[in-house]
Formats: sequence, C-alpha cells, structure tokens
Amino acid sequence: MRTPDNQGGWALGLRPRTPPSPPLAPGQPHESPDLHCSAERGWGGGPAAPALALAALAALALAGCGYGFSQRYVAAGGVDRIHVRPFVNHSTEPELGATVTSALRGELARRGADAPQGSAAVLDGEVRATEPVVTSTAGATWRIGIEVRARLVAGTAKPVDRIVRRDVDYLAGSDPLETEGRRALALRRAADDVARDLLRALER
Repeated sequence: MRTPDNQGGWALGLRPRTPPSPPLAPGQPHESPDLHCSAERGWGGGPAAPALALAALAALALAGCGYGFSQRYVAAGGVDRIHVRPFVNHSTEPELGATVTSALRGELARRGADAPQGSAAVLDGEVRATEPVVTSTAGATWRIGIEVRARLVAGTAKPVDRIVRRDVDYLAGSDPLETEGRRALALRRAADDVARDLLRALER
C-alpha cells in the first residue's frame, strides 16, 4: 500500500522488519520465549507444574547418586528387626565366620532391619568351607565354596532354619602369597552373596 510521505509524495507502506538478534557469545544460554518458565505460569501454565518438575529432578538426582527405594524387609513370622550373633567358624579359613557375620549385618542395615544386641529376634549359625580345587587344566583357576547354616529365633515362635551354599572362582597368583590373597577376596564376595541369599530365604 502507498502512503503520502513528508515531502508530498507517495511511498510504499512497508512494515519495518525486526532487527535480527545479536549473535550469542560462546557459552551464553539461548532463551526462547516459547520455552520460558516463570514462577506464575510454571511449565505448561499449571500452578502445580513447578513442584512436579522439582520432584522429577530430585528423583533423577537420587537415582544418579545410587539411591533407591525398596519395600521394608520382613522375615518369617513378621520379624522386621534382627540381631546377628557371631557365626561359628568350622572352616580352615580363619576370618570366614567374622566375614559372614559382617556381611549379614551389612545387608540387614541396608534394608533397615539390623537390630542391636538384646532384640527379640536373633539370627545365628555356623559356617563351613570346601577345600580349594583347581578347575582349569593349566591350573590358573581355582574354586572354593562356603556353606552357611542359620537359625532365626524370634520370641516364642518356632525357629526357622535355612541352609545356603555358594561357590566362587578365583585366579591363581604369580606366587602362593598372591594366590592366598585372591582366595581371601573371593571368600568375601561369596560371603556377600550368601548373606543376600540367606535373607531372601528367610524373607516372608
């Protein structure tokens, strides 16, 4: 459309163009009016949206840090708090009884079910281990197994007995001392596995 100009002529009535945005500096965030979130509107315009967004971010942060959510642990008879007495070691491995006891207490603590001495529910038992055997023709791989016999006693309820076993392999070292150290690490892994297996077997 033509409109009269200041000099009595006619000029095209063109709408002025919006000047382009200046280029962003390196590292400067880009803001888009369509994606902008304000305290009044929130994401999507709903008043409860900011709280939901914060809750989602918190859940992602907890997941990234290794936290999880699980149900409360309850053993047979409705027991949810258990004290673990030192397990008797019937093996030739000098620290195996203490290792299994510590693994059980740690697993119960992670489930929020560990209890101090004097609690109504008590878990005790004994530990045995097989002799290490070579499982490869070259003698590079060994295997050892542990067996745990446990009893859960809670008040006047009938005791609950469980038996769990676990075998674990380990590599031979360059000398007997290194092989012994690797066997000790393998027994710790087996104790952790046995502790989890036992608590699952006792779970209601």
